[in-house]
Amino acid sequence: MDQVTTIEAFTATLKRDLLVAYKRKNDIFNPFMFFLIVCSLFPIGISPDPARLGEIASGVLWISALLASLLAMDSLYRNDFEDGSLEQLLLSPHPLYFLVLAKNMAHWLVSGLPVVIVSPLVAYMLSLPDDAYWVMFLTLLLGTPILSLLGSIGVALTVGLGSRGLILAVITLPMSVPVLIAGTLTVQEALNGASLSGYMAVLGAMFFGSLTLAPLASATALRISVT
Repeated sequence: MDQVTTIEAFTATLKRDLLVAYKRKNDIFNPFMFFLIVCSLFPIGISPDPARLGEIASGVLWISALLASLLAMDSLYRNDFEDGSLEQLLLSPHPLYFLVLAKNMAHWLVSGLPVVIVSPLVAYMLSLPDDAYWVMFLTLLLGTPILSLLGSIGVALTVGLGSRGLILAVITLPMSVPVLIAGTLTVQEALNGASLSGYMAVLGAMFFGSLTLAPLASATALRISVT
């Protein structure tokens, strides 16, 4: 299969998933609203004191983003599995790696990008110091695609199971913890005035590593789960 045909298949898969998500608006609003609700509950449950909120703001944002990503993850392959289109995807002559990558990209654009866009506003609500806004935004911009790519592996492994919520969380959360730690540490070091080059390099390495390996692992897991 030549390169042009593969690119066309990638683009068609991306457009198709975005169109399906647009028609099923709950897939867009549920993770976004869940993120906002979780972040809003922390000032109520802990303390409305700006100084105290500023100390935990980065952790709150990252944990909320992780939980929102996990909430949205179950729909990644579920509908395709139920209507049989996932089997057609596996039978496609195009490399499954690129088709899975297109689905992951569409999923992040729908569920992850809105969280990243609204994060500065939520950071302001949580009294995060102004100097850390851009760092928070950049870490989430790098980190949320990693969460989607890693979560895709867990979804692919459990797509054939009837009840998979707890199993999906058990598989996905351990892989996501290093991303959570790296993201929060980067923001905390920005508040301390330290150099961020090393921390951003770690996040960048995680991003490119997951971008390279996660779709391959997801494609293999799909072949095992569906066949």
